[in-house]
Amino acid sequence: MVNNEQYTGCTISTHICQCFDKLTEKEKELLEDKSVTIKYKKGETICKQGSFASHVMYMEKGLAKVILNDGKNSLVLKIIPEGQLLGLSSINDEHNTFQYSSIAYIDSEVKLINLDFFKQLVAQNSDFAKEVINILSSNSVLINGRFFCLTHKQSYGRLADIILCLSNRVFKSDQFELQLSRKDLAELSGMSEETVIRMLKNFREERLIEMKGKNFKVLDYSKLQQISEVG
Repeated sequence: MVNNEQYTGCTISTHICQCFDKLTEKEKELLEDKSVTIKYKKGETICKQGSFASHVMYMEKGLAKVILNDGKNSLVLKIIPEGQLLGLSSINDEHNTFQYSSIAYIDSEVKLINLDFFKQLVAQNSDFAKEVINILSSNSVLINGRFFCLTHKQSYGRLADIILCLSNRVFKSDQFELQLSRKDLAELSGMSEETVIRMLKNFREERLIEMKGKNFKVLDYSKLQQISEVG
């Protein structure tokens, strides 16, 4: 039986980063010496596609998007909430540049970890390395499922995916302050801003969601889940 969980447009993996729990006390001390925490304002670039990679990033607070850009078009790959790693592709010796860009959705705090030291941890601590592999694997499953949905799901299914993703995995509540713009939602669901605005209006009229300013509430979770599954 196919596991439908992976075929979702959600942009956040269900895997919880636990790699730093695998470090020894000495390694944790060295990690602090080899890291620095930077504050980013909403809209600031955290890393730039094509720039030399000197660090791996850990989202301590905030929310960011990861995008691919060819100069004309951009595609949102995933969202990075707090407690997630960013830039793991740079630990591959064949990739000395960032393979994507990341931009802060909201004011965020990011720990920048020296890349060479991170690679050293992977090489010397097998439990840490295993957890990093689990994260990479989980990210691959997430992106594969997301591409499948963007290709095969209808617009309502894609938007339902994003709403459920925000509720379940970002804010972990059916009621939250939505700090993403309609344009952001359009990018995440692979649609135009006008289409998203129209569909949000339809969802409100059908009493699936409630929106008052930035306050967002999921009213009918099961119906949204059904729309997501049907696509």
